[in-house]
Amino acid sequence: MPSGPPLKPDTPRHEQVSDWLREQIQSGVYEPGDQLPSESALGDQFGVSRVTVRRALQTVENEGYIYRRQGLGSFVQTPPVRQGLVRLTDFAQDMRQAGLEARSDVLAQELEPATPRVANLLGLEPGDKVQRLDRLRLADDTPIAFDRTFLPVFYAQLLRGHDLERETIYAVLASYDIEVERGRYRIEAVDAPGDVAEPLRIAEGTAVLRIARTSFATGDKIIYYQQRYYRSDRVAYELELERDPSGQDISKGMSLQEFEPVFRSDQSPDS
Repeated sequence: MPSGPPLKPDTPRHEQVSDWLREQIQSGVYEPGDQLPSESALGDQFGVSRVTVRRALQTVENEGYIYRRQGLGSFVQTPPVRQGLVRLTDFAQDMRQAGLEARSDVLAQELEPATPRVANLLGLEPGDKVQRLDRLRLADDTPIAFDRTFLPVFYAQLLRGHDLERETIYAVLASYDIEVERGRYRIEAVDAPGDVAEPLRIAEGTAVLRIARTSFATGDKIIYYQQRYYRSDRVAYELELERDPSGQDISKGMSLQEFEPVFRSDQSPDS
C-alpha cells in the first residue's frame, strides 16, 4: 500500500488525507474498480482517527472519485469526463466530446395539436399542428436522457426520410443550410413523470434534471422547443465564474468562463 506523506501542522488532517487519496486516483495508482485501503488501514497510515478518515472519504466521494458499499469498503469510481457547453451543441457532439458513443431510440414521432404552452413557445396558435418527437438518448448503450421535442410542420417535414436514431436534428437541418444560431435554456430539477421514468429505467418520481430549450435559426425563426430529462445519476453541471480583477463594476456580476456537463457512462454496483 502506498505510504502517505507526513502530515502538515497548518492544514486540517482530513484535507491532507483527501488530497492524498485524490492524487493517488488521478495518478493511476488506484484505477477504476480498485478497492481503497480500509478506514483502519488509512488511519494507521496517517496516524489519524477513523472519524478523520471517514470525513476524507466523504469528500472524495462527493467529488465523484469513489463510491462506498456498506460492509465492503470504498472503491474507485469511473472518472467523470468533461466537455464544454458554453457553445451550442447537440447530443451527439456532447457525447463525442465526452468520449462516449451516442445512440438514440425513437419512441414517438407524430403530428398533434399544439397545447397553449407549446404554441406560445413556438410562436403558433393553440391547436396548430406540431410534430412531437420522443427519443431515448443513450451513451455507450446506457440510458442517459429522454428528449421530447416539438417542431413546427415546416421544420418537421425536413426530418422525413432521415434516420433520427443516428442523425441529430442539428445535422439534418444543417444539410438544408439551416443553422441553429442560438438557444434559450431553463434548467431545473423535477420529479420524473411515468412516461419519462420508464424508458430511463428509473422509478417514477425520481429526481431528474430537466433542460427546456428553445432553438432559433437566422432571423429569430423558432426551430423547435425541447425538454430533455437527464438522469441525475448520469450527469451534473459544473460552471466556472471569473470576477472582474479591478472589482470596479460589480453590477455586471461575474463573467461565465465555463459551463460543463459532467457525464458518467456507467454506474457502480448498487449505487
